[in-house]
Amino acid sequence: MMAWLADNLGTIVISLILTAVVAAIIISMVRDKKKGKSSCGCDCAHCGCCGSCHKQ
Repeated sequence: MMAWLADNLGTIVISLILTAVVAAIIISMVRDKKKGKSSCGCDCAHCGCCGSCHKQ
C-alpha cells in the first residue's frame, strides 16, 4: 500500500488541489447567487434570452 501511495503521490496531490479549487469556485457561485449577484452583463438588447433574467 505504501509503495502505491509513493508511486502515485504526485497524481494524488494534484487531484486534491484541483478538487479544492473546483469546490471553492462552486461555493463562491452559490454565495453570489444567494446575495443576488449574477454574471449577467445587463445588455439585454443583445441577449438571446432577452427578458428571462430580469423581471420587468
